[in-house]
Amino acid sequence: MTHVFHRQTKAVPPTAKRGDGVYVVDAAGKRYLDASGGAAVSCLGHSDVRVINAVKTQLDAIPYAHTGFFTNQPMEQLADFLVESAPGNLDMVYFVSGGSEGVEAALKMARQYYLEIGQPKRHRIIARRQSYHGNTLGALAIGGNEWRREQFHPMLIDATHVAPCYEYRDRRDDETVEEYGIRAADELDAAIRAAGPETVAAFVCEPVVGATAGAVPAVPGYLKRIREICDRHGVLLIFDEVMCGMGRTGHLFACQEDGVTPDLLVIAKGLGAGYQPIGAVLLDGRIYAAIRDGSGFFQHGHTYMGHPAACAAGLAVQKVIQEDNLLGNVRTQGAALRQALDTRFGNNPYVGDIRGRGLFLGLELVADRSTKEPLDPARKVNVAIKREAMARGLMVYPMGGTIDGRRGDHILVAPPFIINQSHITEIVEKLGDAIDAVLPA
Repeated sequence: MTHVFHRQTKAVPPTAKRGDGVYVVDAAGKRYLDASGGAAVSCLGHSDVRVINAVKTQLDAIPYAHTGFFTNQPMEQLADFLVESAPGNLDMVYFVSGGSEGVEAALKMARQYYLEIGQPKRHRIIARRQSYHGNTLGALAIGGNEWRREQFHPMLIDATHVAPCYEYRDRRDDETVEEYGIRAADELDAAIRAAGPETVAAFVCEPVVGATAGAVPAVPGYLKRIREICDRHGVLLIFDEVMCGMGRTGHLFACQEDGVTPDLLVIAKGLGAGYQPIGAVLLDGRIYAAIRDGSGFFQHGHTYMGHPAACAAGLAVQKVIQEDNLLGNVRTQGAALRQALDTRFGNNPYVGDIRGRGLFLGLELVADRSTKEPLDPARKVNVAIKREAMARGLMVYPMGGTIDGRRGDHILVAPPFIINQSHITEIVEKLGDAIDAVLPA
């Protein structure tokens, strides 16, 4: 009997007892290779002593001080680190406790910015179909996954959704990759014009789509076109890098690979690597200046924002990534993992696409590779694969509804940045066995 309201109400999950590098060990002593980082969170694995000691040291000093009264040293230092590492003019940082909070804060910043500069009509948010930006009501409203949104529709603010950048499904045979990217981006331009540019506050997107579509990267030129469209209409560009950011793609910020800087950038997951709950919004200095020199107060806030122990963990995580050259390892091992997945699944009749960047990879499952026909949703293949993988001591992140919130299955693979070749071999072997158990050739 449990009194915990677990994510799944039909069964109680195994109890995680301790961490050992890339492995989670349950109460029975069974070891699970964490090939998904939980939800692309645990980028340093589960037992980095340097991060744990940094949290302990901060707890000995002061565990909590409300930011309505005090700043704290770890928060100031982590903000300095992020600004020094960030692209463009992202030179202010607003700390929160996680990704959904970060997206909510970014939306409110966009709205308040336009109020401060005398454009009060700008309130509309445009995002993309099959996007995911969090589960709080504002973040859920702008997200484009209909399965998550459906039962809460009456409670959600209106948002406009345009086409995703989903080359595998949406690029025509007569288009180059670049031509497809321009066509997909231009749907944003049309949506802004239809709504009236003077009413649009921001466009939100993930540079590499995570949970709902399975590591789908923007094609070359797409994000640059998006940036041009936003600038043309005076619309703020918000990048949601909650899942794909903080080193996951081999760059500290995923957008750096595309050479595009947003006006607001939301990070979480890999920022604290699971050692503490933390997220942040990085914002262009002009947005901060408008609020500072206007009302002087951002009408928003959370109790645990800038939490000293969380910021100490985040700073320690980023120092470990830097000192151990883990971004280099993400690129090296990411290429090796991708090659191993291609070798194992390149001819699998049920694997239609293998995609992603760095250690952020996805496999889209299909009933027919030639037609890209999805599997029958009633089969719940993604659920079965997760079960089979866990039985073999492997954690991956299978999801359904890849195409439209109902049809389609994919598997997200996002292991810790510290993996080596032996871990890659284990991941691919166990994943192959799990898929074969559910979808025998």
